[in-house]
Amino acid sequence: MSKFQLKIFFKAAYDLMLVFLQFFIISLHFFQWEFIPQKQIIQASPFSFSLGILIIIIAFIIMVLSIKDLGKNLSPFPRPINNSSLVTTGIYRFMRHPMYYSLIFISIGVFIIKLSIYYLFLTISLALVVKFKIALEEKYLMNKFKSYLLYKNDVKV
Repeated sequence: MSKFQLKIFFKAAYDLMLVFLQFFIISLHFFQWEFIPQKQIIQASPFSFSLGILIIIIAFIIMVLSIKDLGKNLSPFPRPINNSSLVTTGIYRFMRHPMYYSLIFISIGVFIIKLSIYYLFLTISLALVVKFKIALEEKYLMNKFKSYLLYKNDVKV
């Protein structure tokens, strides 16, 4: 394997690892492992439950809008798909990467409902993985779309 081929292999492996970690952390939100302590930080209340549900609903709406706006450009991978176009309309007029942010806010909502260290850990882990994924995706977008830098400067979040 040449150095060039090795570099391509490691880039693809990094892309795949970020996607796998993202989906793995998301899936952990749906399982309660008996061997992992679910100790609450503070006692949950009806207010925290309602606030968590509200955050989840708003984040879910943003996610659905971003999926609709992406259309055929939707992919779980940070590298844009072939024949894709830069989406700057709809929810993307107001924020970059709304789908990633909605995932984090759904995780925050679940944490607020449960108020446990386990869900706090999942939320922080997901936010870190998404941060790395966004950084990588933005490099790919800048290389593929010359207008991405202008879009990035116009839309800060």
